[in-house]
Amino acid sequence: MNRHDDMERTFAALPSARGRGFAETWWGRAWLRALEDTALDAEQVRTGRRLARAGAVGAVSVRPGRITAVVQDRDGTRHRADVLLDVLSGDQWDRFLDLAVERSGHVAALLDREMPPHLVEDAAAAGVDLLPGTGDLEPECGCGAWDHCGHTAALCHQLARLLDQDPFVLLLMRGRGERAVLDDLQARATTTPADTPSEAEGVDAVDAYAAGDILPPLPDLPELPREPGVPPSLDTDAPPAPGVDPSALEFLAARAAEDARRLLAEALLGEPEPGAPIEADVSEVELTPAQDAVRLASGSDPDSILVDRLAHGSGRDRAELTLAVRAWRQAGVAGLSVLEEQWTVEGEALARARVALQSAWEDDERPTLRAWGNRWTAVGTPGQLRLGRDGRWWPYRKEGSRWVPAGEADRDPAAALSSALSELSDLGDLGEEGLWANGSPDGQRLP
Repeated sequence: MNRHDDMERTFAALPSARGRGFAETWWGRAWLRALEDTALDAEQVRTGRRLARAGAVGAVSVRPGRITAVVQDRDGTRHRADVLLDVLSGDQWDRFLDLAVERSGHVAALLDREMPPHLVEDAAAAGVDLLPGTGDLEPECGCGAWDHCGHTAALCHQLARLLDQDPFVLLLMRGRGERAVLDDLQARATTTPADTPSEAEGVDAVDAYAAGDILPPLPDLPELPREPGVPPSLDTDAPPAPGVDPSALEFLAARAAEDARRLLAEALLGEPEPGAPIEADVSEVELTPAQDAVRLASGSDPDSILVDRLAHGSGRDRAELTLAVRAWRQAGVAGLSVLEEQWTVEGEALARARVALQSAWEDDERPTLRAWGNRWTAVGTPGQLRLGRDGRWWPYRKEGSRWVPAGEADRDPAAALSSALSELSDLGDLGEEGLWANGSPDGQRLP
């Protein structure tokens, strides 16, 4: 392929995005922040989001400095929308490429369709801004608007989805296609100036490993055990020491073996093992005893008698613990807090929540919501929104007499509620007894 053959790419129209957000990666979210910071009328941004969610954006053409698509209004009128972005100069490209080849991990990440944050930060420090900032996204639209309109905003939202899938789209907008970038990176990686003196003794450990000429060679990576190891048995004739519960100690040892195998799997595979339960990152969080009981139960056999002890020790019954485990596996401490804490939304937080709820739906699509604290129940449906303290909306679904987590949190309440109404939940062995005491005017049961 000629290095100039990929200087324009056309992406087929994407299906509607109902029930999901537009940017899942950090660089996709940065792109949308640039739109929000640039547009003078926030209502046009919300209109664009609704158009993009409804599938009104046609095929998107991407080339250096410009993206283009035809966007259809709700009345069927079509407009050509363009968004312009400055391309990098030759000197800026040289600086960026030199930074990219300094560490082999940068190139590997790009090939995996990831945008390394350290590369972007180092490039910005060197005067090369890859991601757009305030005022960088210049709109042009056939509707005649001089600022961002709903059509250019819809195009930007759709492009955020494309950026999630392939960061090379951003590099193409900045002036170079994927093939050209990879060719330049390869040329730099294989060219070492003969007259460049060594500035320091030794080499960076990452570079040495990437070179592959380590002597003696490193041993092969170990194979992943099929299952965790079995801790030593504590079944002895001697009585346990005062305050030591052998069954609890065996339980903790078994959990440690499971955690060790999970960490080894992530190290060998580079990602969580397929089918493995998701473990919340609590490395920087000091858990309360009640939270730690949920963490321990999340990796335990639900039929174990120790689960009953964990439930009792954390002030829950078994059904409550089972539901807490579900919330923990979804989002750790944050998910557990949303499940079990109700708080009063006031002041600025309440104003932001009302604006978000008002703008998330068209007038004829907006559901009737009944508020109770930080919880908004969609009247006549089994769906509920819970506002987290971080401003995100958590979808909940009523199953039987219980509200259960029904998906990941979202900044967009419409997407969160759609998830609550579309995702079926599997409660497992929760039992039939209610979790909470009655106390809500809308029939939900609250702590």
